[in-house]
Amino acid sequence: MSLRAEAPPATTEIPRFTRAERWVHRTTALLMGVCVVTAGALYIPEFAQLVGRQELVVRVHEWAGLALPVPVLAGLASRAFRADLRRLNRFGPHDRRWLGAALRRDKRRQSRPAAKFNAGQKVYAAWIAGATLVMLGTGLLMWFTHLTPIMWRTSVTFVHDWLALTVGVVLAGHIGMALGDPEARRGMRTGAVSREWAQREHRLWRP
Repeated sequence: MSLRAEAPPATTEIPRFTRAERWVHRTTALLMGVCVVTAGALYIPEFAQLVGRQELVVRVHEWAGLALPVPVLAGLASRAFRADLRRLNRFGPHDRRWLGAALRRDKRRQSRPAAKFNAGQKVYAAWIAGATLVMLGTGLLMWFTHLTPIMWRTSVTFVHDWLALTVGVVLAGHIGMALGDPEARRGMRTGAVSREWAQREHRLWRP
């Protein structure tokens, strides 16, 4: 009988997101959802008639839009969140290879190398951050109408409305991608993912 202790089995799960990161994602998603739904209630006639109380809907839309940057700003207190922001802001050769494969519709995993975040996620994060800032700025100009001449307000309204439609389409695509990857959703829900999934989908990631 051997007295040597057996090595503990290797864990099948690895941490992906901290509680703070998940809070930022959920709160931002909630506020963005409120903005999209209230925008629909304001601009789609059938939806507007169904919801009613337009003045209340306008106020909810405005305050939800103003609050959109708050979760990210609060998340900056988290070291893990700041580290992930740096990862999202860096593009390497493997990211360019991933994007090239995506443009060619090459779905082979070896053609789409990724670290903790793939190139598609990095592009989405950069785009949605920029769109949020533009929506916030144009929304403020629409709210405080005395700050700009009428010609500017017309242009601002045009940009705000069409960008809002684009954001809705992009968000629908983001949700569709998430629905197609249960393990990625579990990582955002619980903070952990399986080691097999990480090695398959993000093989350059070193947790």
